[in-house]
Amino acid sequence: MEFIEQLLAASKKNDSLLCVGLDTDVSKLPKHLRKADNPVLDFNREIIEATADLVCAYKPNIAFYEALGAGGWSALKQTIEAIPSHIPVIVDAKRGDIGNTARMYAQAFYQELGADAVTVSPYMGFDAVEPFLEYPDKCVFVLCLTSNAGAEDFQYLFSEGSPVYEHVAERVVQWSKGGCCGLVVGATRPEQLKKIRQIAPQLPFLIPGIGAQGGDLEAAVRWGTDEQGQLAIINSSRGIIYASDGTNFAQKARAAAEGLRERINLYRK
Repeated sequence: MEFIEQLLAASKKNDSLLCVGLDTDVSKLPKHLRKADNPVLDFNREIIEATADLVCAYKPNIAFYEALGAGGWSALKQTIEAIPSHIPVIVDAKRGDIGNTARMYAQAFYQELGADAVTVSPYMGFDAVEPFLEYPDKCVFVLCLTSNAGAEDFQYLFSEGSPVYEHVAERVVQWSKGGCCGLVVGATRPEQLKKIRQIAPQLPFLIPGIGAQGGDLEAAVRWGTDEQGQLAIINSSRGIIYASDGTNFAQKARAAAEGLRERINLYRK
């Protein structure tokens, strides 16, 4: 199954545009888990079990696993294996390097880890993205307009009458003719999100910035979805997985995920 088919099927099955970010920080885990042999994996498995019927995707950020060394990479791989196969996994890695290096990154994420999609930076141009497009059943999400404050340092600069983020969106639309591409657009940028959706009406959008970063959920749903109310992957990490630091963390995560899914669906209607 190709990525878009998998995404739409999971979204329909769970009536959801919600993506749960598995940004698992050992220092924030419930105390009763910290002495376990593999606390990150144990935590992730419980979060997945509690929320798998509520999401359209999961998004582990690789930094939280790389920081743990070889054990972290193993925990990430086992986490991906624990996610039901019908739910797509987007590895948030933001990679971007010359072609032969990018080819190794693509192999690592798609073949070794078993990810369905990965985030990349377009700063070095098409040859840094192209190797990720060589996997027909996978998808590459290109950073377009990010949710952090520093986005204004470069992404808003004007070139030939348009801001850089618009040029990125236009290029990615072109690149999508050679493979599955999506765009990363922060929920903290609602006006720009509307414009980017006009530029790329058929691409999937990964939309971070809801919750802790204060993004506009209603605008994210209104302008992030396509004409069918689909193709928006609205991510929440800390607001869900750290809803409680007690033994009931999984139940609280489920309640938070369910509440957010309901709000998203309310705006969809």
